[in-house]
Amino acid sequence: MPEKADFNTVFSRLKEILTEYEAQLDVKNDTEREYYLDSFKINPINKKAVFFACVSIRKNYVSYYFMPVYACPKLLDEISAPLKKRMQGKSCFNFTKVDEELLLELKALTAKGYGYYKDENLI
Repeated sequence: MPEKADFNTVFSRLKEILTEYEAQLDVKNDTEREYYLDSFKINPINKKAVFFACVSIRKNYVSYYFMPVYACPKLLDEISAPLKKRMQGKSCFNFTKVDEELLLELKALTAKGYGYYKDENLI
């Protein structure tokens, strides 16, 4: 029988990527199962805070929702095939285990996405 994935460790490692930005963003939720960051800026269309990112433990994986890639799909142009394979939808990456190489790549992508949001005055 395969070893059960340690989603708490996966969650913790993905959360580490985002905590670097928490001083500049609004921490909406910080629990054992979800870590959610919004911008302090308000979207003029829906009158809600601009969503930045969230890490959430789900039933079969840990999800890393990262809205800058939805707002600017060209951010995905240079990601590797293994990271692309983790994508579900337009802005979500799912993980079942820690993969150091993919975490480093996701960290770099997050930095680029933060830069994009900053350049677009979304933060």
